[in-house]
Amino acid sequence: MTIPVLDWSQHGTDPEGFARDLGRACRETGFFLLKNHGVPDALISQVFDQAARFFALSEADKRPLSIASNRHNRGWAYLGSESLDDSSGQTDRKEAFNIGLDLAADDPRVLHGEPFRGVNLWPALPGFRSTMLEYFNAAWALGMDLLQPVARDLGLPPDHFAPHFTAPMATLRLLSYPATSGAEGEIGAGAHTDYGALTLLLTDGTPGLQVRPRGARDWQDVPHVPGAFIVNIGDCLMRWTNDIYVSTPHRVLPPTRARQSIAFFLDPNPNAVVAALPGTGVAKYPPVTGADYLQSRLSATYKT
Repeated sequence: MTIPVLDWSQHGTDPEGFARDLGRACRETGFFLLKNHGVPDALISQVFDQAARFFALSEADKRPLSIASNRHNRGWAYLGSESLDDSSGQTDRKEAFNIGLDLAADDPRVLHGEPFRGVNLWPALPGFRSTMLEYFNAAWALGMDLLQPVARDLGLPPDHFAPHFTAPMATLRLLSYPATSGAEGEIGAGAHTDYGALTLLLTDGTPGLQVRPRGARDWQDVPHVPGAFIVNIGDCLMRWTNDIYVSTPHRVLPPTRARQSIAFFLDPNPNAVVAALPGTGVAKYPPVTGADYLQSRLSATYKT
């Protein structure tokens, strides 16, 4: 399997050609690299710097921000709190910090207890909140732009997905993988597929991310292209396309040196109905709301 490199600038000059290339990648590999995406390098550097500052905090400083303190998938996940591959018996060796759509405590959606509508938890680090929200909005905008060629490839109007992502359950996830301890059977992140529509991932260049095509036995390293996003299809979009697009299993090996990555998971609005798109044939799955689907996947991930 070759993971293609797509050039976002082509979308402006040849939208039909870009949609064909993107559609081929989504059908065949479920992964592609995206260069010339327009997210500023300076902002990306700031996000990595701020993430490193957060993970360098003491456990005592991070504990009040625990993701276990709320039901909205926000906050700090401690080392060893997740297991993405239950079948392996391995615990993921990583820390994470989740940021969602930024809502005020008096927002009606928060007050009414709507699914995944909570307030973000913020560390007392100067510039952390503003940097993360600027990046969240930039990644959200890029994800929405990518859904236009997705729709075009599927024979739908370019704005088909727009109403379903007006206030998405998107998650910006900062990830820190400590260097391997050398113990047998360690894993950075167990084999899994992502839950949402699209994932936009940046890494610091340290190797570790691998993919395995469905039905294959061998794992393949994902190449690093400086400045490029690694983009992959999540299970929600695979389900939406009635399995026309593929959500490809991937994992993170324990790195030989500490590793950082920044993931942006674009999930739809909580009340968006995910059902087989027009023209995709007889539905293989019953309709489900975005919130119900995401909750079912998260419940299987976190250790109790």
